[in-house]
Amino acid sequence: MKLFTVSEANDLIPVFRPRLERLARLYSRLQDLGESARAAAAASESGGGMPGGTAYVQTIYGISEVVAELSDAGIQIKDHGRGLIDFPSMREGRIVLLCWQLGERDEIEFWHETEAGFAGRQPL
Repeated sequence: MKLFTVSEANDLIPVFRPRLERLARLYSRLQDLGESARAAAAASESGGGMPGGTAYVQTIYGISEVVAELSDAGIQIKDHGRGLIDFPSMREGRIVLLCWQLGERDEIEFWHETEAGFAGRQPL
């Protein structure tokens, strides 16, 4: 597991913000296509498909690309739609998570214990 300093995480936010914005758009699109996908899955036994099936597959592929980039960088995605991410970090001798989401300033302002989640966010 990669550990980030606050400074390192802050440096990555402007780099990954556009990718997180794309991820949120793609995730929203996937949700919109979900009903058609369920209908296509039900029709698949009889050789059915779905209008826009290519768009659905491309959307899933786009999501997986962004998720892989974030994961490869050591960033944890907590909510695709909100662009909520965590950066593992060391604080007072234990691993915690530096927490950031789309809509916040381009710097880390919050952290939380690994088991606390978003609801346990505390100011730095």
